[in-house]
Amino acid sequence: MWTISEGSKPSARCATPCSLTPREGAFVANLIAKSPADGLLPLEIGGLTLSEDSPAAITAVMPFAGQVKPLSTALKAAHGMTFPGPNRATGSGEVKAYWSGMDQAFLIGTAPNPSLATHAALVDQTDAWAILNIQGAEVEAVLARLTPLDLNPSVFKRGHAARSLLGHMSALIARSGAQSFTILVFRSMAATAVHELALAMKAVAARAELEH
Repeated sequence: MWTISEGSKPSARCATPCSLTPREGAFVANLIAKSPADGLLPLEIGGLTLSEDSPAAITAVMPFAGQVKPLSTALKAAHGMTFPGPNRATGSGEVKAYWSGMDQAFLIGTAPNPSLATHAALVDQTDAWAILNIQGAEVEAVLARLTPLDLNPSVFKRGHAARSLLGHMSALIARSGAQSFTILVFRSMAATAVHELALAMKAVAARAELEH
């Protein structure tokens, strides 16, 4: 609900729910932050679930020349994980690091310790990405409809992460469990990613119904 402070006159309705608070004779909108997939998730279809993660921070960590090993040591001391190698993820729980490209990783779940800045460029990416979690017994079948990656658990194991496509969208896909994956897409593509994943989930669920 949008509200207007007592004693004020009604004005144009806000496109985003907000309150209008007087500031020195003027009205200033108090905006309400929304997650990239706000109102779209969670979804549960045919035993598969799709949800959104909203971490405290997402930071691109790009080591300076010759600083990968010192950075990895600093990352281990500060956050309990090493700098991930190509197509790998490190860390556990809410704080992880995903390889995201040549000499680059995403630190997710916490703001970077200042000590890391000695060895790497740190760029805040929190508002740039949407993070989706998908899990269920047929999760590989769902993702096989959208990505060319071989996600067979014997090949793409827990702790593996890769940049690839999700439909026509650039994405980072990481296995987070035996039947679960974490997917990063650009924030602007969040609604499209949810739509494409939901369609794939419905298709896999429909096939399962026919087979039974």
